Amino acid sequence: MRVTLMWEARAVQGRGAELLEWARAQQLAHEPLRRETFRATQDRVLVLTWWEAPALDAELPELPEPAADLITRPVHRWRFEAVD
Repeated sequence: MRVTLMWEARAVQGRGAELLEWARAQQLAHEPLRRETFRATQDRVLVLTWWEAPALDAELPELPEPAADLITRPVHRWRFEAVD
């Protein structure tokens, strides 16, 4: 099964570039099949990682929470299962 993890955070106003740099520098316990990083309006950063896993709720490495003074709210996280 292919599982996609979505991690999205919103930086404190004006600190989007710093949050983007922080997210790109994060190393995971092991490499995903694929990893993409995006930025959006309102200083938001999105990271998607793709994994081969036995189940949607399998234990997989995830990006941590950034420092509280860098973000405006807790990180949003979702898991998706690929359907063809």
